Amino acid sequence: MTVTLSRITISRGELSLFEATPEAGAEVKGTVVTVPGFTGSREDFLPMAPFVTAAGYRLISYSQLGQYDSDGPDGPEAVGEYTIAKFALDLAEVLDQAAPGEKVHLLGHSFGGVVTRAAVLNDPERFLDYVILDSPPSGQNLGMDMSQIPDLLWSGGNEALWKAMFGAFEEIFPAPVREFLHNRILATRTANIAGIALTLSDEPDRVEELAATGLPILVVAGENDFVPVDSQADAAARLGVKFEIIAGAAHTPNEEKPEELTKVLVDFWGGAA
Repeated sequence: MTVTLSRITISRGELSLFEATPEAGAEVKGTVVTVPGFTGSREDFLPMAPFVTAAGYRLISYSQLGQYDSDGPDGPEAVGEYTIAKFALDLAEVLDQAAPGEKVHLLGHSFGGVVTRAAVLNDPERFLDYVILDSPPSGQNLGMDMSQIPDLLWSGGNEALWKAMFGAFEEIFPAPVREFLHNRILATRTANIAGIALTLSDEPDRVEELAATGLPILVVAGENDFVPVDSQADAAARLGVKFEIIAGAAHTPNEEKPEELTKVLVDFWGGAA
């Protein structure tokens, strides 16, 4: 496996990206593009890279606008730049540069799931198939109230969000992981976090629209996800697609159980490609 860290320029700024490829000379079966969620970054999918590339796929992941080490405007006046619709257009630009003319396997995690859903609805022909990972069918199915997050951020900064999200159990993380997660939240544009909280809170259920695309879809959730698993199972049922549970995982099977998750994905990609 070869992993390359780089930056890609789209119309709204530079985004950080990684590309993992199989060993030289190995057959490449296709390209997988993954999109991270709320307070996430490209690094969320690095644990999957050895397993995805071993199965013969090229893996690309990028930090969305305003996340961690990507560009993005900040301040209260910039909140409107961080909407699901605009993030979906960013994804289209990333695809045009990273996989020009190629249909790809698409995966969206958590908030990245609603961004990728919007991109699929914009242009379903751009994708071979689509995996929805630990993502709510609507803002009302999130399992938490995000409407108070902007006020928390503007009064207490990103550190206040860190304390609210991780303060009660931050000691469970090994020190290097805790330091990375903490630094990542602090480096994420505050407007990005506030904008995502607002746009996700207002996101309607678009499952029927998605079903109408006819695209092969798989819904996957961690067994102990905080996003209600029954709402994700219901979305899969309404889509008429398979729903997979990753045993022993919570909200991030891509990090907690990367080998088990990749096996499920490879089975799906092989049947849907």
